[in-house]
Amino acid sequence: MDGVETQAYENIKEAMMDLSVIIVSYNVSSFLDQALITLADAIQELDTEVYIVDNASRDDSVCMVKKKYPWVNIIENSENLGFARANNKVLARVKGRYILLLNPDTVLRKDTLKTMVTFLDEHPEAGAAGPKLVLEDGSLDLACRRSFPTPQVAMYRMLGLSKLFPDHPRFGSYNLTYLDPDLVAQVDSVVGAFMLVRGEAIQQVGLLDEDFFMYGEDLDWAYRITQAGWTVYYNPAVTVLHVKRAASRHSRRAAREFYRAMRIFYYKHYANSTPFWLHWLVLSGISLRAGLARAQQLVMENGIQQGALVIRNVE
Repeated sequence: MDGVETQAYENIKEAMMDLSVIIVSYNVSSFLDQALITLADAIQELDTEVYIVDNASRDDSVCMVKKKYPWVNIIENSENLGFARANNKVLARVKGRYILLLNPDTVLRKDTLKTMVTFLDEHPEAGAAGPKLVLEDGSLDLACRRSFPTPQVAMYRMLGLSKLFPDHPRFGSYNLTYLDPDLVAQVDSVVGAFMLVRGEAIQQVGLLDEDFFMYGEDLDWAYRITQAGWTVYYNPAVTVLHVKRAASRHSRRAAREFYRAMRIFYYKHYANSTPFWLHWLVLSGISLRAGLARAQQLVMENGIQQGALVIRNVE
């Protein structure tokens, strides 16, 4: 255990606040502004500290926060450290009983945080919990509750069986699509867009794994939390709007990091116990999906470029 993690544990142990909120920001000023407007209402009944960790945004995110939200603690990174490293900079100093990882592209209701904190208070066995996340069209963000991607679970998804049989307990296990989205459930993991974690659980399992850049670190954290004997809950009594991938939807790096995170998680937790034939299938599936995603992105970028060229010619 290094000095940073030791200090983090001591801070958590002596915590007096209800909640510490950490938001990592990267070129999403307008989304961040909206998130902080709703967050300001949601923290009214709680003793809370709020941190923004800005990953060297090129927009006016930092200036906007300093001007409009002086009650927010802001940390300015000189480079994009990614999600795990940025959060860890604050996890080493938080004072809350509970720590909330929150995306800047989320919109909270006034009772969101109070209800979630009360839920964890009433479930002392819970190491982490997340709400029902909905997308802009009102549909469920499937990532808000999921199983760990064991080789078998990953295989069902790669073969398309999870889409063909979403209501089947085995084939639909990746995103738990067979479960009623309006019922509380014990799950393997919730998503880092809104992940409320008990400070005591962090004392046991440590900080986020910085081998992950912007995907997979929440899943890995949940895995370590459950391995330490804690439970993770999905609580649909709370609904949060998630404008998904606001910061990364146009990023080539995001696509690369998504599939890189899959490999990291697999090698860290499953590779040593996976039969050779399944090991080969999992890695081949990840590579194939990464290649298809890259091809789709190139086609889309080419279409955008051609469209821009047509417009210029017309003009």
